[in-house]
Amino acid sequence: MEVKQKPDFGGYATKNDLVCADGLTIRSGAFQHNDGKQIPLVWHHGGLASPENVLGHAILEARPDGVYAYGFFNETEIGQHAKELIRHGDINALSIFANSLRKQGRDVVHGEIREVSLVMAGANPGAFIDSVTLSHSDGTPLNDDEGVITTDDEETIDPSPAEFSSDNEEGAPKEDALEHAEPSEKPKEGDTTVEDKTVGEVYETLSDEQKQVVDIIVGEALANAAGDDEEGDADGDTLQQAAFSGYQEGFTHAMNLFDQNKDQTVGGATLSHDQLSTLMKDGVKNGSLRESYLQHAEEYGITNIEVMFPDARLVGDAPELISRQADWVPKVLGAAKKAPFSRIKSLTADITAPEARAKGYVKGARKTEEVLQMLKRTTGPATIYKKQKLDRDDILDITDFNVVVWLKWEIRFMLDEEIARAILIGDGRSVASPDKVKDPEGATDGVGIRSILKDDEMYAIKVDLAANISTANLVKEVTRSRVDYRGSGTPTLYTTDALLTDLLLEEDKMGRRLYETEQALAAAMRVKEIVPVEVMNDVPSLLGIIVNLVDYTVGTNQGGEVTFFEDFDIDFNQNKYLMETRMSGALTKPKSAIVLRREVGTLVAAVAPSFNGTTETITIPVVVGLNYTVDGLVVTGDVVISAETTVEVEAEAGYYLAPNTTRSWTYTP
Repeated sequence: MEVKQKPDFGGYATKNDLVCADGLTIRSGAFQHNDGKQIPLVWHHGGLASPENVLGHAILEARPDGVYAYGFFNETEIGQHAKELIRHGDINALSIFANSLRKQGRDVVHGEIREVSLVMAGANPGAFIDSVTLSHSDGTPLNDDEGVITTDDEETIDPSPAEFSSDNEEGAPKEDALEHAEPSEKPKEGDTTVEDKTVGEVYETLSDEQKQVVDIIVGEALANAAGDDEEGDADGDTLQQAAFSGYQEGFTHAMNLFDQNKDQTVGGATLSHDQLSTLMKDGVKNGSLRESYLQHAEEYGITNIEVMFPDARLVGDAPELISRQADWVPKVLGAAKKAPFSRIKSLTADITAPEARAKGYVKGARKTEEVLQMLKRTTGPATIYKKQKLDRDDILDITDFNVVVWLKWEIRFMLDEEIARAILIGDGRSVASPDKVKDPEGATDGVGIRSILKDDEMYAIKVDLAANISTANLVKEVTRSRVDYRGSGTPTLYTTDALLTDLLLEEDKMGRRLYETEQALAAAMRVKEIVPVEVMNDVPSLLGIIVNLVDYTVGTNQGGEVTFFEDFDIDFNQNKYLMETRMSGALTKPKSAIVLRREVGTLVAAVAPSFNGTTETITIPVVVGLNYTVDGLVVTGDVVISAETTVEVEAEAGYYLAPNTTRSWTYTP
């Protein structure tokens, strides 16, 4: 990777194969694919809290021994202040925030670096600034050796509780109290003092590197007690390598155990240094400090054990949402055509009538004019909004996450979903509801967002299928319906996830899947892609909508686009938030959508047959509206089998089975 612009500083964002303060080890190649990536440069991972915390940006360079970052400060006051801190040597540590992690045990093998941060102390011992590009007062650059900030803390740390040694460049052991003690002087199993020193006093003789290893061991034990998942590899995993990241709360009490000036009082009981040493030794050996405390609780008179462990902390940066699947929303809004005006007019000429055809001429006869039918409709704008409020006391008291930022995101998320829903199927509210998003529903003139589901046949063709249509026949009917489509290009099928699952599970007589992938299924139905839309479950008769949304126009005047308002109510001490838009929407091309509907029928639930393995008999249940078949023949009562037999169920005319329900059972004698 080549960096063309001269950076303000350079340094390793992270080094490979070093144990970090959070107990994780970043392995070689974990971030190789981030080479050349530009990411924000922030202060102490505070970019989410305020945009003022963004200092500039960094460009990453993947190297064999880690990821190097070239830092570029912006011209803001805080950016220039941070630049001065680097120039003066006040700050020299870097830290990364990464997510989409894949881990093998405590090893990080893959992830995405999202930001580089300047920090007081980094968790990765190799993450430091090693070069600074500065200028003299006259503008001439410094020499290469005038702005170098380095650290010798680059060795791989061995997290072994028995020995804390590390070699210097010459290979000689570094000076430390434990390594150079004679064998007879080293602590024995169960000893709590070394050369008449307490455990706390010995701890203070350790080097910073050795203290870090002890901290890691304590942190690991506390994390295990709290149920830490050692093998977690979900995309949602994140890594923030600030000092003691992930275990900082846990270390608070662990470090208090080494207080040299007084014994520790827990829940009214006094713990001596010898007792504390025993608790820690058992905790490390058993892998759980909590179990160690419980084991000695009665012996040491420990009560209120919870004070020895960290307080509960919010998992993640914000509350987890219980929401509908919304992957379809940006696909709908992103595909619709945008117009800079709010009144949409479409003018259509019908040239399919016989009178519109060209005619032959007979000599001497009179030529007649074509009869051309013109159709016009207009759609005006309506207002859609989302409003929220927060008590100012709550804003100040909620410290786990930025509740205002999160609430603004929630408002926009829900507004976008409502607009996308209105475009496809309408908002579903009663016409009498004051909250209804206006829908002209096929009228020649009207205001609001015209839903494709309820639009006029001129624009949205309605295809009504039998209530008991099978999934195999549904694919055929969808393909046949495409002959009437007059929209632009290749359309998309919007349907429910349950129906999509049924279609993908369709098999041939040999039990092989007919469609291995969604793309193969889409090709069979002559559509570009299949998009599951959860809100379509609210319309049981709707099987799907086929449309290319480039034929759907969304219009807003200047000022009518999505706008956010914020106000403070001094009388009630509340912050109030409003997001709204004034817009219209409609299909503007005739026959540009196909609405697939199920005819009116009765929903019926399938009941599984029972099987007696002793008599090898299948008992077929009796369910009104359903037929059970074996090899295509309807069966009833008891069926004795001598070979593997599959029983299938199908709905009679006027009945239908719910999508994504079991419809076949296989029995082996």
